[in-house]
Amino acid sequence: MRPAGDSTPASRAVRGPTAAIDPETLHWLLDSDPALRWQVLRDLADAPPDDVARERARVAAEGFGARLLALQAADGRWGGVAWNRGWSSTMHALILLREFGIEAADPRVQAAVARVRDHVTWTGCAPPECDGNAFFAGEVEPCINGQVAAAGAYFGQDVHGLVARLLGEQLADGGWNCEAEFGSTRSSFNTTICVLESLLEYERRFGPRADVGTARARGHEYLLQRRLFRRLSTGEAIEYDRKIAPERRTGPPSWSRFAFPAWWHYDLLRALDHLREAGVAPDARVDEAVGVVAAARGADGRWRLGAVHRGEMLLDLGETEGAQSRWITFRAMRVLRWHAAHR
Repeated sequence: MRPAGDSTPASRAVRGPTAAIDPETLHWLLDSDPALRWQVLRDLADAPPDDVARERARVAAEGFGARLLALQAADGRWGGVAWNRGWSSTMHALILLREFGIEAADPRVQAAVARVRDHVTWTGCAPPECDGNAFFAGEVEPCINGQVAAAGAYFGQDVHGLVARLLGEQLADGGWNCEAEFGSTRSSFNTTICVLESLLEYERRFGPRADVGTARARGHEYLLQRRLFRRLSTGEAIEYDRKIAPERRTGPPSWSRFAFPAWWHYDLLRALDHLREAGVAPDARVDEAVGVVAAARGADGRWRLGAVHRGEMLLDLGETEGAQSRWITFRAMRVLRWHAAHR
């Protein structure tokens, strides 16, 4: 933690093309766990690369990253399973470590991932035909396989077969849907964002591939044609996710309630942050979604945690629904910087 008068980047305002992050908010973001702090240094504070690398190296050694690594069992699993409907499984642990930006090359991380690769299977966690699958071979649903492939690619594992399967499951409209096996021909925002993140991670790790790049571009168009939250057929804003039980369809629609971690859930901040990560130049089709994100900023210059998706997590990240959120504030600010840089 750094004192308010420190001369490090925590005390300097960061100015974008149209706005500034006030020093108090930047200091608040940096007064956090290494998993967040290194990303703030890189994406908002424009810190020197050596400072960023030094902070990132701490993720595996202390704070959230180290605590999560320590929760892995000797058999390679977190929570005793490859996957579950909560957020306490092996898959969810790897997703969170990826979100933290933990160094894949760190020996502690390599050892943890090797235990997953060598010992964890989908037995009891997926359809019976997948019981013998090694963890990084995935199962059958593209939303789950997208998350497995994203984590696997990030940690340098062999997910080539899984990516080939995902490419073959892209629908005619450019997206993906876990309901396609039951006859659905229309894509889902939830499934599409999970797969897009995995394909981007795959190309980052293994290099550009024409077929993967084409699939990603089609997926981006699926989102952009719908302004990230509108129906293509009518232009109406989507109200609620069909997977949310009717009795829980209260309050603002899920796409406007920003969550961290988002898990398989889609929201506008997640979609915009992905487009930013993918190097997509924002055009007029994202302006309305960016406006929704900007409007959620409080008078104090910070964003609240809009949703905590129901289910047990392995770690308490210290944030509660409706309260100020460092993770949401950080992600929102870097999205606004990306958008402003192209205006």
